[in-house]
Amino acid sequence: MYLVVIAWMYVVLMMSAAEAASSNGTVLGALVTLLLYGIGPVVLVVYLMGAPARNKTIKKREADARASHLASAGQMTGPDTASAVAPDTGSHAPGGAEAIARDTGIAPVGKEP
Repeated sequence: MYLVVIAWMYVVLMMSAAEAASSNGTVLGALVTLLLYGIGPVVLVVYLMGAPARNKTIKKREADARASHLASAGQMTGPDTASAVAPDTGSHAPGGAEAIARDTGIAPVGKEP
């Protein structure tokens, strides 16, 4: 990406030099050319192209801060400190009336035994 930026700045520098050296050109025109064709667009493109890297850095910093906060609080949940009980991933309500009815012989509400 930086190769394109360097090449574009070279082209704009040559345009500015041609503007300044021209018989009907001015140094002010060369500076305006340099700013409006070169520095302004290049700064904008470099800033926009760097946005994913900045977001990645911010997320990594937040994750590191969260991990250090959890480690200092003693709540680290890694594979070595995970609970031995597996979470309930079923789509039914946990501990429903059917489970109670099987265990104790009591009929669920609204059903005959």
